Amino acid sequence: KNFTEEGRTMRIDKFLKLSRVIKRRTLAQEACERQKVTINGKIAKPGSEVKVGDIVEIQFGEHVTRFRVKKISEHVRKEEASDMIEIL
Repeated sequence: KNFTEEGRTMRIDKFLKLSRVIKRRTLAQEACERQKVTINGKIAKPGSEVKVGDIVEIQFGEHVTRFRVKKISEHVRKEEASDMIEIL
């Protein structure tokens, strides 16, 4: 894998946890398995890769959260987690 910012990818389940969109990775995996998560309009599996610029939608019950991936980074402090996404 290359680690230049624009070429970097990350598994969606891990990204959702690191960006604090979903608190636990197991919950992120379940959301994907239940087809509640899409990346650029396609159903995401837990191992689907996400990159900067991708549009992710997650369905929580009746509510849909839609955001753009702004940043991918392996180590994120809690205060920086919100910098990883832009809510749309």
